[in-house]
Parts: sequence; structure tokens; C-alpha cells
Amino acid sequence: MGRYVARRLLQMIPVFIGTTLIIFLMVHVLPGDPIRAMWGDKAADPAQVASLRHEFGLDQPLWKQYIDYMADLFKGDFGKTFGGRPVSEEMGMAFPVTLRLAAVALTIEMIVGIGLGAWAGLRAGRAADTGVLIFTLIVISMPVFVLGYLARFIFADELGWLPPNVQDSMDIQQLLLPGFVLAMLSMAYVARLTRTTFAENLRADYMRTALAKGLPRRRIIGVHLLRNSLIPVVTFLGTDVGALVGGAVVTEGIFNVQGVGNLLFKALGQREGSTIVGVVTIFVLVILLINLLVDLLYAVLDPRIRYA
Repeated sequence: MGRYVARRLLQMIPVFIGTTLIIFLMVHVLPGDPIRAMWGDKAADPAQVASLRHEFGLDQPLWKQYIDYMADLFKGDFGKTFGGRPVSEEMGMAFPVTLRLAAVALTIEMIVGIGLGAWAGLRAGRAADTGVLIFTLIVISMPVFVLGYLARFIFADELGWLPPNVQDSMDIQQLLLPGFVLAMLSMAYVARLTRTTFAENLRADYMRTALAKGLPRRRIIGVHLLRNSLIPVVTFLGTDVGALVGGAVVTEGIFNVQGVGNLLFKALGQREGSTIVGVVTIFVLVILLINLLVDLLYAVLDPRIRYA
């Protein structure tokens, strides 16, 4: 196990470098000058433009800019915004908000998605199964922004059950509505995936053996069926963590959540390369570590899986 983890960590290095290089190049080859854009429609002073370009290293060749950025990154320096504030401070304020929102969404996704999928899978071919399939298909067909405004109108504006905007990100109740919207699409996929694996495993030989041994139905479903059915679901949930964090851009805009999605949206509008690359770099690290954790969880769910 230890050698497997060490090998996976080493494999992350070229993936990390390659991903940051691609994002860095995409940001810095976009047309237009982000320094001149700071003046808007007004005429910019060439001396000030040159001074700012030198201050942010934009007068250097692109390859040197990337090497300097990576050297600073390994020292924990993500650079500065055009306003002079360290990017690490901006992300330090935004990331905890988004992580709390993603945690709420992931909890809803796991509880409701797996619960609905298991309920439908145990009743495959019946009315309950058909109802879950239709419901999840409707959810998958709806764009996130439509679902967000619809949920806000119903649960906040009309019924008044939840606040329409997030004023305090530490209040979990205020994060329930945006977390619900953020989780809906993934929850539908989890429900359909769980339903399929449950229905397939119900016909497996080990299930017939467990029934023939006279084991209690609760033990058969809760231990044998559930553990074997969760392996593909855990794979999806692991890859979905990055999607939840990245997909928060739209949700945070609808519910005024001051998280990383809001920060990234502003940085894209202002062409702040350091902020964009810094945020995506953290995304990449989170996704790589989550994928490693998911691989290790396989051995917990299925004892037949061993890593050399």
C-alpha cells in the first residue's frame, strides 16, 4: 500500500505541472492587454503601463513568466492581484466558503442520491422505479441557472422557507438552498447509477447464496448488496468533488455567495492571470488528492482489491 501511494504521488507531479502550464498559457495568450484594460475607455499613460507591466513581470518572455511563477508557487507565493493584494489572501477568504458550500452539496447528493437510487433499484420495473427515472431525467435536462432561479423563487420568494441570498457563509441554513441547487444535477446521476448497480447486483450469484443461507434481509441489503453497489458510485462522487467546486461559479452568482466561483468570475473579467492560475492550481491539487483517496477507498469497500 505504501509503495502504491508513493507511486501515485510521484505520478501527480507531471500531471500538476502539465495542467498548470496549459492554464497559464491559455490565460496569457488571450488577446488584449490586461494592464491597459485597467483604464477602461480612458487613455492610458504609457509610462504607467510600462511600469505596471514590469511590476507584474508581463514584460518578460512567456517561458520566463511561467518559470518565475512556478518558482514562487513552490515557495507558497501565488502572486498579487492588479490591486496589489496577495492572491493567497483572496483565495484564503474565498475557498473556505466554497468548500462549505461543496460539503453541503455533497452531503445532499450522497444522502438523497444514494437513497433514491437504492429505493428504485430494489423496486426495478415498478412504478417507484419509473418515477425516480423520470424525476432524475427532468433534473438532468434542466440547466443549473434555470434550476437555481426556480428553486429561489419557490423556496425563498414564495414559501419563505429559506433565505434568498447568503449573507453569512458560516450559517449552514443559508447554504442549504444553494447547496441543494449545486447538488441536484450530480444527485440525479448518483441516483441513476445507484439504481442500476443495485438492480444488477440483485441478480448476482452471491445474492442468491446469501438468501439461500437464510441471512436476514437487512444484512443482505445493508452489507452485501450496498457495499458492492457503492464502488462505481464512490468513483463518481470522487470525480464529482472537483465538479462541485468548479460548478459553484453559477450557483454562487445566483445566491450571492462570496466564494471561489465569485472570485474566479471577477478575475476572468479583469484578466488577472495570477488569480486565475492560482485558483485552478488549487482545483487541480484537490482533484488529484480526491482521486487518490477514492482509489484507497476501493480496498475498504471490496476486500478483494489490493494494491502492491
